[in-house]
Amino acid sequence: MQESAPLNVGFFTKSCVVLVCLGGVHLIVALFFYLTESPTKFTNYRKIQSDSDTYASLTHRAAALVMQYDNGTEVDVMLNKLIYNGSVTIKDDEEPAVLESCPETSPLLVGPMRVEFSEPVSLDMVRKDNPQLMMGGRYKPNDCVALQKVAIIIPFRNRGEHLKYWLHYLHPLLQRQQLDYGIYIIQQDGEWTFNRAKLLNVGYVEALKVYDYDCFIFSDVDIIPMDDRNTYKCSNQPRHLSVSMDKFGFKLPYKQYFGGVSAMSKKQFEKINGFPNNYWGWGGEDDDIFNRFKRIAHTRQTMKTDGVKSLSYKVVDIEKDQLYTKITVDIGKP
Repeated sequence: MQESAPLNVGFFTKSCVVLVCLGGVHLIVALFFYLTESPTKFTNYRKIQSDSDTYASLTHRAAALVMQYDNGTEVDVMLNKLIYNGSVTIKDDEEPAVLESCPETSPLLVGPMRVEFSEPVSLDMVRKDNPQLMMGGRYKPNDCVALQKVAIIIPFRNRGEHLKYWLHYLHPLLQRQQLDYGIYIIQQDGEWTFNRAKLLNVGYVEALKVYDYDCFIFSDVDIIPMDDRNTYKCSNQPRHLSVSMDKFGFKLPYKQYFGGVSAMSKKQFEKINGFPNNYWGWGGEDDDIFNRFKRIAHTRQTMKTDGVKSLSYKVVDIEKDQLYTKITVDIGKP
């Protein structure tokens, strides 16, 4: 019995040493996992925080690009794509990730829409309803790359009320169609007879100074689609989008009618040399159908010499709003 005491003391001493060693191993293992996992946690936390500052960050980068461009230095191509084309996204500590193309048919479309003009609309309300718009009436999807870059050109003068409703209905529609688009209001300066066609030519030229659009929609300010499946895109042929309007009993007034809203690609527009510049008084509710037929016959003879290539005008003012870019121009007189 007396010999067992030293054995018990030795046993407990060894047991304590083993426990201490196990505790040390456990501490080392825990510290290892902590060190290997904590960078991921900090990265995720920083990523969430930076997401809220993405717009401000891109704004600073865009400003830097503009300064570089103005100074005549080379602009970073990848960053330019990030800001203006929306084709890549950048995450912290990662290479730029290329976005996939948007689907041919947007999954966001709702079909027939309720369009009415009994309720008042203000530009402030439209701005509030479309917070994702960029200055100048620009928009692009943030989750995919739009299939076309679309400029919507609106000839304009003294139609402020019409413009409010147009912007109210069209901005949400164009966004649901997942377009990379910009709105250009081309306002004729002075009191001379209105020239819709020449203003459309001006819109084409001015829009290309801003962005490399490949599709152009020419729209009167008082025409609003009733179904968002009528996509504001271009195809392999010029498209007449407003073939069924309520004021014409939802049918064409005559077979050659191409007014209201039409779509042409850049290639198609250049092929026909744009619109003729000498169609004074042509457009909107003031159309004279007889004179329009007469002028169309004349256009076939003058198409090569009268159009966007012979266009002359003077920019009076450029106003950039969240909802649009308004360009006031002096296009001369008849």
